[in-house]
Amino acid sequence: MSTITQTRTHPVVGILKPRLSWSRVPVSLISLAIGAVLWEIIGRIANVPFFPPLTEVLATLWEMIASGLIFGNLLVSLGNLALGFGISLVTGIVVGTAIGRYRRVNAALGIYVYALLTAPSLVFAPIFFSIFGAGQAAIIAVIFMYSAFIMIINTASAVENVNPSLSEMGRSYGASEWQLVTRIILPAALPMMFAGIRLGMGRAVTGMINGEMFIAVTGLGRIVTQAGKSFDGAAVLAILVVIIVVALAAVALVQLVDNRLTSWIPSTNKEAR
Repeated sequence: MSTITQTRTHPVVGILKPRLSWSRVPVSLISLAIGAVLWEIIGRIANVPFFPPLTEVLATLWEMIASGLIFGNLLVSLGNLALGFGISLVTGIVVGTAIGRYRRVNAALGIYVYALLTAPSLVFAPIFFSIFGAGQAAIIAVIFMYSAFIMIINTASAVENVNPSLSEMGRSYGASEWQLVTRIILPAALPMMFAGIRLGMGRAVTGMINGEMFIAVTGLGRIVTQAGKSFDGAAVLAILVVIIVVALAAVALVQLVDNRLTSWIPSTNKEAR
């Protein structure tokens, strides 16, 4: 009798199968899937040369990758991006900190920074071409014009918004101006600074492509130019997909560095950002 009771009350394991919960699927993946489906449908319905279906674009991209056309030009573009963004980043932090920290520097340089930020960066391409020629230096200069000034302004705003009580506390402990800036002000300004760095990275990718297309026909810009001249819409969009992947990967790298350097910030403050 006891045996019968135990078999009746013993829970059955493995009969119920787990149900698929859509709430566990990342929203970004769902959005990408919907965008891919819409691209395919609209491309087939429109039937125009410069907007082919996604499957045709991906097939063209695979052919370009298999032929080795993408890899070599991608390395050239990434080299230009790394140099241009690196120079822009150092300039943005140094000049932005000086503008945000010292009123005289702000009065002297602020007007130029805002003027160059609002000016179309591609207008300077002929100037850089005449100075540096059709080479890497001109492309790096274009990347600098695209990305540096947004980082300068964001860094300046971040430094200005640091709580003054932190500086007063540092002075009370005998900290020098250099120690105040490097050990108190910049660490406190990092969260807001990285917002500008992410924007600067996105603009740097745009500057990289524009510089390669209009100054020196090299890298991914060379492929876009050649595909455009031959009216190959699938190849142009295939390179656009590569450029978007590069931009997203670069911004994700900046976000990773941001998370490492600002790990001391409470999670509630990060969510508020």
